Amino acid sequence: MKPLDQYELTDLKRIYRTLHARLQEDFELMDSDLLHDLQTYLQDQAREDGTDVSIHAQWSAWLNDGKPVSCKL
Repeated sequence: MKPLDQYELTDLKRIYRTLHARLQEDFELMDSDLLHDLQTYLQDQAREDGTDVSIHAQWSAWLNDGKPVSCKL
């Protein structure tokens, strides 16, 4: 198995957005170590890109490569 930094960032963002969108239907995902690790990794990457992940709009825009968001993240 490869570490997260060996995967394409666009793929990791897409997977995170997909899992995060399912939280309302699958509450057990909230406790998922994988989701937590993925979020932590992505937030570290976003910070390296100069994104303030504590500001939802900036975090969301970074996750969506600056594209408008159709659902809350």
